[in-house]
Amino acid sequence: MEPIIFAGYPAGSSLGLVAAFEWLGKPYRATRVHMPDAMLTEAYSRVNGRQETPVLIREDGSVLTETMAIARWLELRDDEHRISFAAGSAEAHRMHQFIGFLNTGFTGAFTPLWVALEMQDGREDYKQALRRFGRDLVARRHHQLEAMIGSSPYLVGDRPSLADAVFVGVARWAEFHQALDLTPFPKIQALKARLEADPAVRFAHAIEDGVPATGSGALRGLLPLDEVLGGVAAPLAA
Repeated sequence: MEPIIFAGYPAGSSLGLVAAFEWLGKPYRATRVHMPDAMLTEAYSRVNGRQETPVLIREDGSVLTETMAIARWLELRDDEHRISFAAGSAEAHRMHQFIGFLNTGFTGAFTPLWVALEMQDGREDYKQALRRFGRDLVARRHHQLEAMIGSSPYLVGDRPSLADAVFVGVARWAEFHQALDLTPFPKIQALKARLEADPAVRFAHAIEDGVPATGSGALRGLLPLDEVLGGVAAPLAA
């Protein structure tokens, strides 16, 4: 069977991985995951005991989790270097540098904001403290990313790569959380706008939103989550 990527919504970081599958152009399937509700079930825990996205079910039915691991899986299948670069090249090293930063420090900066948003109880002053702390972290990481971005149209060169896929999945969180004004970050603004206009990213948004759209033709089916989870007969190694 084709690999199945779990597309978390609303505002899942997995949006960028769906775009990467589109850029790669090889057959895949997808399923939509409402966060956090759908992840808190026993059936979902059989797929990922940490109850998170992204998740990839590979062709043999085994499960792979974590953005960096799935990005590496995609890279190894990119024999035409559509979304990656030749192993050992300067471009490949720079792509991995961006992926590492984006998936650790940049993504992690939003954690206090997500905690404050999803907290069911707790004092309002504590939530406000989390929001202030989160906004400060997000601003610092945006300053750092702005300094890292060069003069090329995309993070590495003149076409989107896996680094851009990881970026576009989380870049919208600043707006989602109303965390900061992007005006002081012209390179980030330009990159975000360029990627949001990309057909593959627009298609990934449509998958996330559950609306009809035309992609590259690589998507071979949008499956109901219950059907996907029902096909997991026993806990699988992540």
